[in-house]
Formats: sequence, structure tokens, C-alpha cells
Amino acid sequence: MKIYAYEVRQDEMGYFKEYEKKYGVSVVLNHQVPTLENADNVDGCIGVTILGQGDINAKLLDKWYDLGIRYVSSRTIGLNHIDLEHAREIGIQVCNAKYPPNGVAEFALMLLLMCMRNYKQALWRGQVNDYSLSGLQGKELHDLTVGVMGTGNIGRTFVQLLSGFGCRILAYDLQENEDVKKYATYVDKDTLLKESDAISLHLPLFKSTYHLINKETIQKMKDNVILINCSRGELIDTEDIIEAIESKKIGALGLDVIEGEESITHIDHRSDILSNKNMAYLHQFPNVIMTQHMAFYTNTAVKNMVKSGIKGIIEMANQ
Repeated sequence: MKIYAYEVRQDEMGYFKEYEKKYGVSVVLNHQVPTLENADNVDGCIGVTILGQGDINAKLLDKWYDLGIRYVSSRTIGLNHIDLEHAREIGIQVCNAKYPPNGVAEFALMLLLMCMRNYKQALWRGQVNDYSLSGLQGKELHDLTVGVMGTGNIGRTFVQLLSGFGCRILAYDLQENEDVKKYATYVDKDTLLKESDAISLHLPLFKSTYHLINKETIQKMKDNVILINCSRGELIDTEDIIEAIESKKIGALGLDVIEGEESITHIDHRSDILSNKNMAYLHQFPNVIMTQHMAFYTNTAVKNMVKSGIKGIIEMANQ
């Protein structure tokens, strides 16, 4: 069985070699994002494994199908970069990655703590030998009510981590999780927005969750609320969140993802002007922490992503 791997990072290569040998398959490695221009590369392969930077649209899927591709595995949890409906129509099966939720949940908790303790400002000052305390007074987590929107694997793990701090935890999800109920109280969305001192987003991206955080929902939040997003950038209307930062409705913002990040994250832009103006503008705020879409990025997760990328194609082919 021959598999074509796109978007292969240096840190993945060893794992690809390991699982290629373990599963007895041939894997062709390519660092490029999949496009129509390099689609012919997959000729002779039965499956393709990708990350999330490319636009896997109908034209590309048709091209792959004509070249013999019947299976696509994404080494990501989300599949929003793939035209799933068209894939089903033409007979290409698609699967996503499975990796432990701990890395993302821990990262979200880290961002929350950094926002609570004004760490970005403290770090800036320390780099120029300013060790003053003015403006750095923070909050203690056990005094706060934390709202968790989305209690799937990552949200559930985040709740479990939070429970050790002694804070009040509110949860919102259309499907309630019995494990979560041991640590948190499920409430409706409006109650969570109104009563939470900090809110962490752990929702998938659907039409119903697109721009879930917008001018209307922000107005329902407490003044000076802390907002964390390690899920999907499109959950937040960036224009509205900027207004809320400027008006001080949002007290602190921790983002590992942002809408329109696709051509920016995981690329060195030190010599470039960012094409995402909202992203560039948000960087200047002392109470906004932005990271490189790296919450997932642990040795455990990367190994499991590569394993899922190969194993998923094998399992689909053997059905």
C-alpha cells in the first residue's frame, strides 16, 4: 500500500519512518501544502494524509480521485479544510486524527493563568530590567467562576484540570457529559456568559458556532472578563472582540487560534508584513496573548497524529 503525505514537518519525519515500517506500507513524504499544481504527485497512491493548511476543495478532490486516491486522512482533529460533502459524493473516505486531549487542555489552562496574572506585561518589563509591580496585580483562580463552552474530550479534560484549583466551574454543551458533572454545573449559554469571570472555548466549528462570540454575546458577559480560545479561530468575530478589548469589556484575551490564520501560522514571517490586519493589531495590546496555534504541539500529540494519519488510511482501506 502506498500513501502520500503532504505538509510533513521535520519533527514528524522520524515518526513517519517508524509507522511506515510498523504497518508495512510505503509513505512518500512532501513538505508542501496540497494544491492542484502538485496533485499529480499522488499518482500511484491509494491514500493521502494532510495537515490543515491547504484548501481541500472539490477540484482538488476530483483530481485526486482521477489519480486513484480513495482515502484522505487529516492529521488534525478538525476537518473544516476539507469539502466533506463532495468527498462523500465522489467516493473518497475521510478520517481525522486521534490524540490525547491533555496537551490542548493544559495549554488553555496555562493561557488562563497567564492572563489572570498579567504575564505578558511582566515579561515585557523583565526583558528591559523593569521589575516594578505597578499594574501587575492579578487574580486568584479559586476566587473566580470559570465557564467552559464545549465539554468534549478537550473541554472535559480542561474541567478536570480546573477542578484542582477550587474555582466554581460552569459548563455549556448540547450534550452533557456525566464525568463533567462531577466537577462542574451545566447551565444554559446565557447563564454561563453572564456569571463567568473567565470563559474558555472548546467547541467544534459548525454553522451554529461560527462567530458564536460576537457583539451580542460579549455584551452579556461580565465587565473585565477573561476569554480563552484554543479551539477554532472562527468561533470569535475578531472585529467585535477588538472593540471589546478597546472598550475594556474584555479584560484579557488568550488566543492560540484566530480567524484567517491559515497562511500565517506555522510559518516564519519575521521579514514580512502580516496579511491579517486584525492579527497584527491585536499583538499590540498588553492584555492580549497570542500564540502560534501550538496548543496541540507536544511530542505525544505529534506521534499520535502521524500514527493516525497512516493507520486511518489502512483501516479505511481494510473495511
